[in-house]
Amino acid sequence: MSTINTAPIKWAQRSDSLYITIALADVKDESIVLEDETLKFRGKSENKEYEVDIVFFKSVDANGSTYKVLPRSVQMHVMKKDKDEDEFWPRLLKDKTLEKNQVKIDWDRYVDEDEEDGAGGFDTSALDGGMDMGSMMGGMGGMGGMGGMDMEALMKQMGDMGGGGGGMDGMDGMDGPDSDDEDDDDLPDLEG
Repeated sequence: MSTINTAPIKWAQRSDSLYITIALADVKDESIVLEDETLKFRGKSENKEYEVDIVFFKSVDANGSTYKVLPRSVQMHVMKKDKDEDEFWPRLLKDKTLEKNQVKIDWDRYVDEDEEDGAGGFDTSALDGGMDMGSMMGGMGGMGGMGGMDMEALMKQMGDMGGGGGGMDGMDGMDGPDSDDEDDDDLPDLEG
């Protein structure tokens, strides 16, 4: 008889939704059942059987949620049932003791509750073409393209990288075979 292992879970949240990752590569023979109170997963990875059987801290909207089995994980965008509450959950699971053993925070998607406004929603582009848990993700149509990326902050970061002695100066010795450093001798000196 084969043993069934508990699959590792990572999660992050926004006030209206959860992003859950079952961190298993090359999942096969998966069975995923999301209900308003629970999530049940069963599947194989590297010839081992895994499962998840959890009860959420609060109710979720199973019909408005979606998932996709990707090469390195199973990703889920789960909508919270009480979207009007506009509050973060203190944990993912109803049972605190299970939380400590089964669940880790997804630091790549984590934001503090008071920083959520600037962070935007989750980037769900990896879930495009995924399986809906009910109806087709109503209200999510406008989230294509750059997702929750803050372009203004990105441009400022890029601007801070150039100029003022930083940037690409000091990269001597890193010239490739097509380098045109010999042309630098023809340039006039800058007047200061």
